[in-house]
Amino acid sequence: MALPGIREIEIAGLEAWPAIEVEHDGAWVRRAAGGYTRRANSVQCLDPADSENASARIADSRRWFESRRLMPVFRVTPLTGPRILRALDEAGWRAVDTSRVLVMDLVRRRIECDRLVETLAIDDRNWLSAQCALQRYDVATCERLAVITSLIRVPARGLLLRSAKGHPIASALMSVADGIVVAGNVMTAPSERGKCYGSAVMRPGLVWAMGAGAGTAALNVQADNAAGLALYASVGYAHFYDYHYRVLQG
Repeated sequence: MALPGIREIEIAGLEAWPAIEVEHDGAWVRRAAGGYTRRANSVQCLDPADSENASARIADSRRWFESRRLMPVFRVTPLTGPRILRALDEAGWRAVDTSRVLVMDLVRRRIECDRLVETLAIDDRNWLSAQCALQRYDVATCERLAVITSLIRVPARGLLLRSAKGHPIASALMSVADGIVVAGNVMTAPSERGKCYGSAVMRPGLVWAMGAGAGTAALNVQADNAAGLALYASVGYAHFYDYHYRVLQG
């Protein structure tokens, strides 16, 4: 089975991790979520051919974010056309935070999973509180996470692994969009890292996703996150393409 293309994976990612506010301009998508994650608070282009009036549209995007008191951010993927890249350079948008998109073919793959991992609804309070505890979120950030997950319209589950005393050890989110399961928010308690709990919490989510029709798995990880790259490689993910963000100089 052939893997989906970059556009299909990008669209699945948008559905798997929605924004609170979305505006379309041709193949350009502006997204805002109160500043929670750059991915949900950025503009990107989904078609390299849609680069007409790039400078004006970039300026419009800047005003769009600033009117919402958000930092203007452009997400540059292989679908960003050369005209857009030149316009970003000319306007002084610098590159930051290179990330990798990793994928895995799930067809005929056998995955062993830990039965202690709970597969929960994404509005389950146990999963949400575990995410907030593991990421050490304040109340406002926890509320933004709850709002974003409430907007997910594709099949999704939260994964949770707890200690014998009931404390969260590891947690993750899996969402299935158009046959692609997108993993996100994979977290392990700092005191428990290096013990394979991250891969343990992901595997039941992948098994659930295959039952929900997923044939491909995808996720994003920062290129300098050596521990994360090793974790995902141990599960079976492989590098597919890179992306980075552009922000204004200053």
